Amino acid sequence: MKRSLFGRLWPNVTAVVLFAGFVFPVYWMFATAFKPTGDIIAEDPVWFPVDITFEHFRTATGVDHFWTYVRNSLTVTVLAVAFSLVIALAGSFALARMRFRGRRGFVVGFMLAQMAPWEVMIIAIYMIVRDASMLNSLVPLTLFYTMMILPFTLLTLRGFVAAVPRELEEAAMVDGCSRVQAFRRVILPLLAPGLMATSLFGFITAWNEFALVLVLNKEAEAKTLPLWLSGFQTQFGDDWGATMAASSLFALPVLLLFVFLQRRAVSGLTAGAVKG
Repeated sequence: MKRSLFGRLWPNVTAVVLFAGFVFPVYWMFATAFKPTGDIIAEDPVWFPVDITFEHFRTATGVDHFWTYVRNSLTVTVLAVAFSLVIALAGSFALARMRFRGRRGFVVGFMLAQMAPWEVMIIAIYMIVRDASMLNSLVPLTLFYTMMILPFTLLTLRGFVAAVPRELEEAAMVDGCSRVQAFRRVILPLLAPGLMATSLFGFITAWNEFALVLVLNKEAEAKTLPLWLSGFQTQFGDDWGATMAASSLFALPVLLLFVFLQRRAVSGLTAGAVKG
């Protein structure tokens, strides 16, 4: 009886402990953002903010060029996700439906590209952008973010396209649709979970990227929010209240997007891995 009871309880207990371990840092970040400075630096930790203040948020958003950073981050992130989806839709259909020489090697190449850390290429990227006179521009960021997102997006959508029965596409073509029309009217609606999953992954990847923009963009007009966030940790000390407020604002779009797309994104990642 004891073993049976333990066998029933330990998965739930483990799940609760893991959930608390993941959620507590997020809670502490948001809670610290609303605490007065005195509570933040107190010897005894204040677990729940009592005297709520918005001063740290005013400090975080009062930085020069804040709204420029927001605009730049949204611009490069949305464009990179959109470009990667358009390219991956065409590429995934070709890899899943068409037979051509070198197809398997092409897939292996994309897998290797996804596995390789792109940071090893950052010096080469800098030299290319410098020689093209495109430093302090959002265009190189958008292009390279698209390259970072594309392998995962293409391979995931390839699994989705491969899972769609060919008979559906052939029936549409018998009814008079061209291959492009069959893809748009039959296959594309079935890819919605995969599109949401890959969009979420791409958004998080581009939104959080720090190293490339740090190297390529030195002028304030071309910086993004990760550089704004790093500015609260200086050689003169750490403003933890403003840092946590800035971190909360920075994480909020991703959290909201994840909550909105969670169910479809999880099912999309699972379904996209079934066949390919």
